[in-house]
Amino acid sequence: MRLRTVFVFVSFVTFVSFVPMALATCGGRKNPGLRPVKIAVGGQNQMVYLPTTLARELGLYRDEGLDVELQDFAGGAKALQALVGGSADVVSGFYDHTIQMAAEGREVVAFVSMLRFPGMILVTSPQGAGTITRIEDLKGRIAGVTTAGSSSQMMLTSMLQRHGVAPDTVSITAIGSAATAVAAIEHGKVDVGMMADPAFTLVSRRNPGVRVLADLRTAAGVKEAFGTGTYPGAVLYSKGDWIRANRDTTERLARVITRTLTWMQTHTPQEIAGKMPKVFRGDDDALYVEALNSSMPMFSPDGVMAADGAEAVRTQLAGSIEKVRAASIDVSKTYTNEFIRP
Repeated sequence: MRLRTVFVFVSFVTFVSFVPMALATCGGRKNPGLRPVKIAVGGQNQMVYLPTTLARELGLYRDEGLDVELQDFAGGAKALQALVGGSADVVSGFYDHTIQMAAEGREVVAFVSMLRFPGMILVTSPQGAGTITRIEDLKGRIAGVTTAGSSSQMMLTSMLQRHGVAPDTVSITAIGSAATAVAAIEHGKVDVGMMADPAFTLVSRRNPGVRVLADLRTAAGVKEAFGTGTYPGAVLYSKGDWIRANRDTTERLARVITRTLTWMQTHTPQEIAGKMPKVFRGDDDALYVEALNSSMPMFSPDGVMAADGAEAVRTQLAGSIEKVRAASIDVSKTYTNEFIRP
């Protein structure tokens, strides 16, 4: 069966509404004396990118002398396109993109890690929960990912192969990351979907019968899905040339994120939620706190990239992407910890 990519367009606003770009930036005015940086984010309404937004709400970018503009995109693949096209300086996206770029001969380097686990959840629709009890049951089914070519699709492909399911026997559908993903799952537009919190917690609360096939928010879930103890997810990355030309700015950005991660470790989910913009929390504060509490294990405590985690990502990608499998990639050049200060 040939791989089909089906784009699902739905209008269903129950959780996160459309957010104008202006709400996802640091403001329209430039600030004299502050260094301007444009960061493309692979979806601020996903908890996996929470530290990027929280840092702004805590005032840490400005505290480090940076005037940061957060550009919101529908997924990590779109954020990467902004970097490649030159409209963004840095991406808040998933680490695997650096390896995919290395396979194409492009130098893209992660310089601070926000997630030690990917944080995604593979969940069935309410309609599919009765007949889909394991990943092996996905043959001939429709699976939802955030966007085509996204990290969620790459991880899904790896899990399919690990469970003996040929990826081309599963139809891949783009369902977005928030309201559209919720609608696709609840209305049975897809049989399963790769979701992130807080959208997943909303779906599971409203539909207790849905079945979780993989939970990548915890060490145990990552071990079961990929056979590894760590699998880095969201990072800040940029082109190697930009980092070399802006070393001080890069170090400041890394310091902002590590300070944010430290702040998170010393505050409760309620306190963290209270700092996040209402537009990303949604109308149900208790639900957001519940989702954050379940997701706390995925956040890195110190911003450091683990060498075995980076290698685990390359191994998984090589199993599902021919260009990665065929390329000679020095994984150590796809990330650096030199900007992480104790």
